[in-house]
Amino acid sequence: MDDPEERFTALYDRHYRAVLGYALLRAEHGVAEDVCSETFLVAWRRLGELPEPVLPWLLGVARNLLAKQRDSRGRRQALVDRIAALSTERDTVAWDVADHVVDRTTALAALATLPEQDVEAMALASWHGLPPEQAATVMGCSTRTYNVRLHRARKRLSRALRAEAAAGAGARRSRAVEHGQRFAEEA
Repeated sequence: MDDPEERFTALYDRHYRAVLGYALLRAEHGVAEDVCSETFLVAWRRLGELPEPVLPWLLGVARNLLAKQRDSRGRRQALVDRIAALSTERDTVAWDVADHVVDRTTALAALATLPEQDVEAMALASWHGLPPEQAATVMGCSTRTYNVRLHRARKRLSRALRAEAAAGAGARRSRAVEHGQRFAEEA
């Protein structure tokens, strides 16, 4: 495509949803839309310089724009809030295989304990399905560094899930003991 407008339109049509989805995981809807718009404005200005594949570059621009919006603690909390917002009351009542593998509340609590960089490394691999080379581009590091970060993030998540599950099991046991004591008192 020689026409810059056609090239940009094709780029926008192909990647808008991915960039917006990336931003929505990290920010409020209005902020995410603004970041997405600014990302494509940067792409328009640098249309002749865009690398292939372009999606990791676009996500990297969006990431940098989001970094300007909030400090790291605020971004991490917003991400956890967005994931929690995806769950409805119906989701917790309806039977779901994933609920039997890891309780959603436990998973969200474990994610909330992780540094934002860990959550982002896992989201790029799992949620966005990016290969390590592209995820590394988004995070602004080498592929080797990304792979190490992802490995460590998964280990930290595993430890956090075990800790959350143990805490939840202890709470369930104490409720069961309390219930048993009330039952014995009533009898």
